[in-house]
Amino acid sequence: MNRILVTGAAGFIGFHVARQLLERGDAVIGFDVVNDYYDPALKQARLAELAAYPAFTFVKGDIANRSAMEDLWRVQGPFTRVIHLAAQAGVRYSLENPYAYVQSNCMGHVTVLEMCRHTEGFEHLVYASSSSVYGGNRALPYSVDQDVSRPISLYAATKRADELMSHSYSHLFGIPQTGLRFFTVYGPWGRPDMAPIIFARAIAEGRRLPLFNGGHMKRDFTYIDDIVSGVIACLDNPPARQAGEALARILNIGNNRSENLLDFVRLIERELGRKAEIELLPMQAGDIEETYADVTETTEAVGYRPTTTIEEGVPKFIAWFKQYYGTN
Repeated sequence: MNRILVTGAAGFIGFHVARQLLERGDAVIGFDVVNDYYDPALKQARLAELAAYPAFTFVKGDIANRSAMEDLWRVQGPFTRVIHLAAQAGVRYSLENPYAYVQSNCMGHVTVLEMCRHTEGFEHLVYASSSSVYGGNRALPYSVDQDVSRPISLYAATKRADELMSHSYSHLFGIPQTGLRFFTVYGPWGRPDMAPIIFARAIAEGRRLPLFNGGHMKRDFTYIDDIVSGVIACLDNPPARQAGEALARILNIGNNRSENLLDFVRLIERELGRKAEIELLPMQAGDIEETYADVTETTEAVGYRPTTTIEEGVPKFIAWFKQYYGTN
């Protein structure tokens, strides 16, 4: 039985990844600070689902706290396989609280790297980056070969910093690593600060739904099951050693298609049986008009193939939304 550390286990992606690892027979140690960036009750509900598995252990703590991480490694570890998903998320909140992003995303990442560096026989670190690093790039679809040296939000800058730190640690200490640039993730147990639940709640409650850039936005909406399959496939297939190259790679995890935001909204309307009262607003600072993932390298490296269209994924998402939020 593999023992795998999942940081951010109370989060949206972390919860689903941990559950799938448990389902396949791995032991999972989940680590999360369970902060109040969004409703902690949702995080606790996810943890309650994971607690039903005998092979799951939860430890509460902050990845940016060096002593807490050392205690985790000493008591529960050492860990030779780590999925590092804990981070301060959200583009817009980084305009309000920049310190939280530098502390969690940068200090937290280097703390994880240090733990892995000093673990004998360490096998693979898989960590979360973001499609936000592509910034103002206009060449679509986004490829991992594109220049990402000009981020347009602090959140994106911290995620790019993580990628650079990982590359340096891999070069210096031979740590096998895979950074995953996630595109817009949605599905059951989703984050309430992300567009899918913001849209669903506004429509269900009859409130105005603000759409930025006059509604002319496109996103590579990726269903959570496809995200999880990509994360675990990457974990199981670490980068191969090549002469003169660091054991560090960056891969896109997306749906390999860009959908109109309004089409996504229409599907939510259909599933809820209500029309949206749309309010069209200008583009927000730090936002991106369109995202679109090129997953060629990911398919070649680990066999990743997303299969869930928004026509299939949105009904599953809204079915959970109705149950969890008690909405008819």
